[in-house]
Amino acid sequence: MKLGTLLTMLPLSAAFSPITTPVSSLHTSTSSPLFAAAESTEAVVTVPPLKSRPPRKIALLVEPTPFTHISGYANRFNEMLRFLSKAGDTVDILTVDSKTPQDQLPSKAFGYDIEHTQGFVFPLYNHISLTVDLPEMKGAKMMERRRPDLIHVTSPGFMLFAGLFYARVMRIPLLLSYHTHLPLYGRNYLGFIPYIEEMAWAALRYCHSRADLTLVTSPQMKEEMEANGIPRVEVWRKGIDTIKFQPKFKSESMRRRMLGLNTSEEEQKDNGELLMVYVGRLGAEKRLKDIKPMLEQLPNARLCIVGTGPQEEELKEYFEGTNTVFTGQLTGDDLSAAFASADVFLMPSDSETLGFVVLESMASGVPVVGCKAGGIPDLIRHEDTGFLVEAGDIDGYLSCIQKLSDDKYRAEMGKRARAEAELWGWEAATSVLRNVQYEKAMINFHSRAFGGFSENKVSLWRRMRTKFARALGRIGIPGFRRYYRNRSGELAGY
Repeated sequence: MKLGTLLTMLPLSAAFSPITTPVSSLHTSTSSPLFAAAESTEAVVTVPPLKSRPPRKIALLVEPTPFTHISGYANRFNEMLRFLSKAGDTVDILTVDSKTPQDQLPSKAFGYDIEHTQGFVFPLYNHISLTVDLPEMKGAKMMERRRPDLIHVTSPGFMLFAGLFYARVMRIPLLLSYHTHLPLYGRNYLGFIPYIEEMAWAALRYCHSRADLTLVTSPQMKEEMEANGIPRVEVWRKGIDTIKFQPKFKSESMRRRMLGLNTSEEEQKDNGELLMVYVGRLGAEKRLKDIKPMLEQLPNARLCIVGTGPQEEELKEYFEGTNTVFTGQLTGDDLSAAFASADVFLMPSDSETLGFVVLESMASGVPVVGCKAGGIPDLIRHEDTGFLVEAGDIDGYLSCIQKLSDDKYRAEMGKRARAEAELWGWEAATSVLRNVQYEKAMINFHSRAFGGFSENKVSLWRRMRTKFARALGRIGIPGFRRYYRNRSGELAGY
């Protein structure tokens, strides 16, 4: 891009100042569904129309795959693609799924082609597949075929390193979106390694400092990233499907199933037990074992755990003898009914970068008792739309659950939670992403590196060859020293 071209972009980009996601509610304008204002003590931000910017070419490198797994993370990317398609953007998608048979892998999503590269199952969490895009280097071929305006890569993961390499070698703006809090996962799964959290932060600094913009899913996570030395961090706005998740899905038959009652035996009655539910991945980082002492002190309560994960069998054994039902993974209307048919949603996890299931429960009109950590405080106003409790504070959780045993109190809080969830939509979140945050990543790219102004279009393979030759020259390998010294000749324009 020429300097003059960039300068003509700057006034336009200034029209969309960086967004500050509020801790308080989002209030949607009644005049148009395409506009919304976020009110807080810090800023009032207007969401532009979805098509404010002309269509762009985006390369999306995403792992684990959002196309064959069910999670809040998957919902976010599917909704993002839905509205990028509506906006007219071109998206080339590269992902990995080593667990699904080759002939069952999806090839399209929202009109976009999906390419699958070779990968491996992560040994510490065997429900997901990861990749470094080797030996195929499908990402490189994809970008050579249609040079994107921006590369969007998920983090943390191994595909992140491929994305960093492609962005650096091909000189393309890079945006990283952060979805799993690596330091906490390191502590939960590799806590026996000294300084594991410090090492995780060092790895994050190394990778994310090379991005033109990092997106996180809550203001709290933004503050933590910045406090640990990571620059250029913004908040990717939350969204919720309030049609799929709403109180009307409340079902007596689903409630009986969640209570562990046989729906064919009429003598088994629902005696008004307080039905607590958790929906999500079953892993050590979710702190689900914290619920057992609560359950033991609430004789009139029952627990339903919905989902699968690496800790499933261990949890079934741990909760044996308690009033606990495991349903496995639910989808579609069954999932909607599971949310709406409960009385209380429990989220003891302190590792949530956002916590989509919290929003889904609120949209279903079910109050949440959640951990005061990660992104959850951004979703709940304490004692108004739900409760926030310090991690591991069993007595604190018990106190909140006991308040919610009052039917009237619980119903009123559920209505307020539903009203709060109705204020957030996926179109607004994607509009800010493509019109504000993608634009900011591109402007940051041009302001950070003079190479960004270069019109020199050299093939990826030639760039790779020169990079390797330069590295060999730097360490003094005979025959390659000239590459390291001769930056004005052979390395010109790189």
